[in-house]
Amino acid sequence: MANQLWRLNRSGVVLLCVFLGILRESRTRQIRYSVPEETDKGFFVGNISKDLGLEPRELAERGVRIISRGRTQLFALSPRSGSLITAGRIDREELCEAVSACLLNMEILVEDTLKIYGVEVEIMDINDNAPSFREEEVEIKVSEHAALGLRFPLPNAKDPDVGMNSLQSYQLSPNSYFSLHVGGGSDGAKNPELVLEEALDREKETVHFLRLTALDGGYPIRKGVVPIRIVVLDVNDHIPKFTQSVYRVSVPENLSSGTRVLFVNATDPDEGVNGEVTYSFRNVENKASEIFQLDSQTGEVLIRGSLDYEKYKFYEVEIQGQDGGGLLTTARLLITVADVNDNAPEITITSSTNSVLENSPPGAVIALLNVQDQDSKENGLVSCFVPKNLPFKLEKTYGNYYKLVTNSPLDREQVQSYNVTVTATDQGSPPLSTETHILLNVADANDNPPAFLHSTYSAFIPENNPRGSSIFSVTAHDPDSKENARVIYSLAEDSIQGVPLSSYISINSDTGVLYAMCSFDYEQFRDLQLWVTAHDSGDPPLSSNVSLSLCVLDQNDNIPEILYPALPTDGSTGVELAPRSAEPGYLVTKVVAVDRDSGQNAWLSYRLLKASEPGLFVVGVHTGEVRTARVLQDRDALKQSLVIGVQDRGEPPLSATVTLTVAVADSIPDILADLGSQESPANPDNSGLTLYLVVAVTAVSCVFLAFVIVLLALRLRRWHTSRLLQSSTGGLTSVPGTHFLGVDGVQAFLHTYSHEVSLTADSRKSHLIFPQPNYADTLISQESYEKSEPLLISEDSAPGLGKSDPMNNQVRFPNQPSAAVSAQSFSLFCFFLI
Repeated sequence: MANQLWRLNRSGVVLLCVFLGILRESRTRQIRYSVPEETDKGFFVGNISKDLGLEPRELAERGVRIISRGRTQLFALSPRSGSLITAGRIDREELCEAVSACLLNMEILVEDTLKIYGVEVEIMDINDNAPSFREEEVEIKVSEHAALGLRFPLPNAKDPDVGMNSLQSYQLSPNSYFSLHVGGGSDGAKNPELVLEEALDREKETVHFLRLTALDGGYPIRKGVVPIRIVVLDVNDHIPKFTQSVYRVSVPENLSSGTRVLFVNATDPDEGVNGEVTYSFRNVENKASEIFQLDSQTGEVLIRGSLDYEKYKFYEVEIQGQDGGGLLTTARLLITVADVNDNAPEITITSSTNSVLENSPPGAVIALLNVQDQDSKENGLVSCFVPKNLPFKLEKTYGNYYKLVTNSPLDREQVQSYNVTVTATDQGSPPLSTETHILLNVADANDNPPAFLHSTYSAFIPENNPRGSSIFSVTAHDPDSKENARVIYSLAEDSIQGVPLSSYISINSDTGVLYAMCSFDYEQFRDLQLWVTAHDSGDPPLSSNVSLSLCVLDQNDNIPEILYPALPTDGSTGVELAPRSAEPGYLVTKVVAVDRDSGQNAWLSYRLLKASEPGLFVVGVHTGEVRTARVLQDRDALKQSLVIGVQDRGEPPLSATVTLTVAVADSIPDILADLGSQESPANPDNSGLTLYLVVAVTAVSCVFLAFVIVLLALRLRRWHTSRLLQSSTGGLTSVPGTHFLGVDGVQAFLHTYSHEVSLTADSRKSHLIFPQPNYADTLISQESYEKSEPLLISEDSAPGLGKSDPMNNQVRFPNQPSAAVSAQSFSLFCFFLI
């Protein structure tokens, strides 16, 4: 029956606690609940989802969780019902000991909004502890002459419960000698005392046995019992007396073990053993007995353990002084522990992120911090800060919570990561501080376009380059990272002379290397203007442009082009005039040539390669001017042939030649007079000379015809002989191999000459020229020809040949198969014959 009533009472208490917990709601996001101790795991504490204004399913979605520090997790969240439940057994006495109101504080964090809600849970006491005595048995020695009404202190019982469930009263077993008196202490404690009601007689009864019972006010009532043994002593009529009834002392918490706290002293006027006082603790808490030590002989109180203001701020100890006769007295020792700044602040990172975008606006939350200091007053006041040179600041939110937020925009290209040092410092003396480090990486955003090293570029490529060759390389740097820094190169769309630019130039999109798609010609175009675009792979992509001037370098691939004298189109040769009265240095003509190349490749130089009269003319090396080198003489031929070469300074040099014909005469009419038709003789005396000339020419022609016939006959004979020898011996043995040319198995001896004989009416201007052999058909070297000189016919050698022919008589001999000596002999023969 009693158990049923207790259960009903407990259920009522539970419902009352739940109701009171629902009514307690703070205006500053403080939620209060109540729960009785010793409940089972999963006991309902409060509807936390309702108090937070959330649906039960939102607890997990929004990251709602409990933040507790320094103790075992006592409560949990039920995601199904949205309730706060117990996570295990809760013992109020273990958590709060003798504190009347046991309040547990915790925080509820809503992760997605970083909001903190304070939750206070009161643990309601139940009568689960009975009063108990520290001593197993109490022995009191009483003199047989003790006066009536003498009081003897009895031990106190301890009950860790609170309120009505704690110690309420004492009871003494019935007897005729002693009674029980319960007095109240300054702290409200009940101190039982044994009062002598009747005189003792040792001879009648030496020992008295009593029982002291302590009762609480719970339901059911619990109690504790300690036996009391009273020994009746012989007469000792003085009781020890302390110098103070109450000793008060304040000690700092940082005293080391073995330090003296104070001395207590009690005196007894008796002599001998009855006057010797010994000291001891009585009714001492376990924790006090572990901290303090009392010298039984001297009364010195020492520190034996370590004091901690944060655990125990005050100790009350009862000291007993007893003489050798068994008489005793007590005094109270009140020890106050003074706080010392011996606890550094504690920083707890409740929530944090390890990266933040560089383009995040100021105020972006990096971490949520909780700062605590177990000291009190100024020693427990904490200030928290971060270095001022960092783009971060701390904002205080709820209680001792701080938010670490950005204070200014971040730039990953300047600082890629931050090691943020958060420092918490208390106001103690000396102050203590704690640091914690938060590593934050700055995530990249595509906020930088690719940048070229230069605003413009210039590249040079020689003309006639091979197709596909590398021309130039451009590089753009993007300080972003990953895809935001991946640069892609391209060329702006354009056309050159109506042809797309891509037909000339291409670019590698990954490396920025430019390639020639064709062979460039300097003479076609000399430079190209390109725009190279570099864009990254970010989203959206960023780009930049740069101008590239591509210059084509000239190569010596064009021979000089002679503009003057122009090459004739009708097969004739232009004639330049040089008067016979010209002084040395007279400008005859000027060779004009150009080169389509440029620079050194177009620097031209002129030189005289060959002249029919060496030493008569000179050519300006740089000007191309043809001037006379000496005074013209009568023996100089009328017709002078000059071969002039024009050469550039390229590598290798290229050249061209031109042949000039210079007529040596004072004027054009003189040339016509010398080379034109002849007038009839004004004098009959000249007819004989004319007849003589006609006869002489006729004779020479006949002789020449006969000579040609003889030579042809000899040639046919030799040819026939060579055929016979070839058939018999297979070749010619007397002719050097270098004079033969083999064609289809036939070997022919090549040795041809071409001679030009010019005859004029003026003997001074008649000459015989041995022109250059045809090198394509003969093996005679050019050197032998260049050493030959024209054979001049003097005026006296042909006195009668002045007017027979208006023009220069030219007789051209065909190519002869005979040797050069025979041809020259025949020419000399004709000359002397004339």
